[in-house]
Amino acid sequence: MSRQKLIEQLKKQNPQLNLFEIENVINIFTESISQALSLKRNVEIRGIGRLYCKKLKENFNARNPASNELIYKPERYKLRFKPSKKLKLMINN
Repeated sequence: MSRQKLIEQLKKQNPQLNLFEIENVINIFTESISQALSLKRNVEIRGIGRLYCKKLKENFNARNPASNELIYKPERYKLRFKPSKKLKLMINN
């Protein structure tokens, strides 16, 4: 679902709100999630799942598959998502 479709769907469900208010709520929501993840905190949304950052170790022996050259991959973080049981049941049924 795109951002615009989400705004349209929220507008249908809440006709008393204008588009500016809905966009503002979505912007605040996404910025707060982004800010928490940048501080390496977990974000849990009940009924949907959990977003968290996983630390990946540095790698000295990685190879570039095109040139077979050794490259160094520094320590980094990867975003992970673990769905809730409720979401898993909704998807699988």
